[in-house]
Amino acid sequence: MSKDLYTVFGGTGFLGQRIAGHLLENGHRVRVVARRPERGGDLLQHARAEAVSADILRPESLSAALQGAAGAINAVSLYRETRDLTFERVHCEAASQLAAAAMRSGVGRFIQISGIGADPRAADDYIRARGRGESVVRDAFPSAVIVRPSVMFGEGDAFLTAIAQTIRRLPIYPLFGQGLTRLQPVYVDDVAMACAKLLAAAHAERLYEFGGPRVLTYRQLVGEVAQAQGRTVHMVPVPFAVWRAIAAAADILPAAPITRSQIALIEEDNVASRTVPGLSALGIDARDIVAVAARLGGQR
Repeated sequence: MSKDLYTVFGGTGFLGQRIAGHLLENGHRVRVVARRPERGGDLLQHARAEAVSADILRPESLSAALQGAAGAINAVSLYRETRDLTFERVHCEAASQLAAAAMRSGVGRFIQISGIGADPRAADDYIRARGRGESVVRDAFPSAVIVRPSVMFGEGDAFLTAIAQTIRRLPIYPLFGQGLTRLQPVYVDDVAMACAKLLAAAHAERLYEFGGPRVLTYRQLVGEVAQAQGRTVHMVPVPFAVWRAIAAAADILPAAPITRSQIALIEEDNVASRTVPGLSALGIDARDIVAVAARLGGQR
């Protein structure tokens, strides 16, 4: 085992690529694992970065990706199901197989990315699979560290960018319900920095929840993003029943603009627990969402 080699599954994704970047900045060697690792771009030009093609849905492809690694992190996620890719298959079956392979390979630390609100008893398929995924990973790798971020924002995200663009393009802003759901948006780079620290740390707790510096209602968030862009926004409440109907109708589209799981998530508060360690426990000062809102609003 190499003490400075870490494997990042989903290493070309929104979060995984940033985790790999922080590991490299900290002087470690990184194995970037994805089905198409060439999508890692400039990251793979680094002398200490290694690209490996593997698929967590194919257990036979995992051993080479884990060989000799001191730690591994599963940053693979699925937000929209297809006939072949289901939440259960990716977040439960594949996560369990990966954790088991990491245990067999002698990996010292294994981190599973989950999410605040993950619940194995939830009615929604995505939320339930996330919760079950935590349990099956722990069964396969008992000392696994579970990381639950709140909704993440940053360049290339699907959250803040969408809010900012809607404000810019439409005369009204349709709220989810009355817009009273409480959120604690967290900067993706802060989450990545924390994960890089946890992989290499001598000690880690078994569970972390990462949220930003403030808790905002959805209505407050939209208002602050609009203000950061120098715009006035007229917010219109839309009942959740209407959103669920829209999401159900959108299911027939190949790239649905909104899903039933996304509606289920925004119906519930998404706030980090005060009894679970967070970013501050790792010496990270969380950055505020409004600080980057104007810049993201200009993306097309």
